[in-house]
Amino acid sequence: MQKIDEKYMRFALKEAQKAAQIDEVPVGAVIVCDGKIIALAFNKREINNDPLGHAEIIAIRKASKKLKTWRMTNCELYVTVEPCAMCAGAIMWSRFKRIIYGAPDLKGGATGSTFNLFDTKIVNHKPEITSGILEEECRKIIQDFFRNKRNSQN
Repeated sequence: MQKIDEKYMRFALKEAQKAAQIDEVPVGAVIVCDGKIIALAFNKREINNDPLGHAEIIAIRKASKKLKTWRMTNCELYVTVEPCAMCAGAIMWSRFKRIIYGAPDLKGGATGSTFNLFDTKIVNHKPEITSGILEEECRKIIQDFFRNKRNSQN
């Protein structure tokens, strides 16, 4: 499973690089269903002035449209950074089979780093969660982005 997860995470990293190129927080997401990529996305909060413009939300919308259903029960979501509470909620309601992420988000991660939305008794669906896939590369792209932001402000 590790090699397959790395393969799809590399696609998510390419999406994150697209975000960085347009000065968006570099997070990329890929949805795989039955071994095929059905959606690719990156953050577009700034360019779309959309607080819901997270890579995961955009990818879920694309996948739902393609599959003609909101149920992602046979799908896996690959994302470069641990999902936030909003995205974890969308993942839960979409009923993903698995979430695979690269770098933890120690400030806002909602699948284990800060808290785990799926540990609560109120959730109706608990996907399998795999973390740390290509973690170094995923961490580096986001750290470099924010380091460059801080340096350009000085």
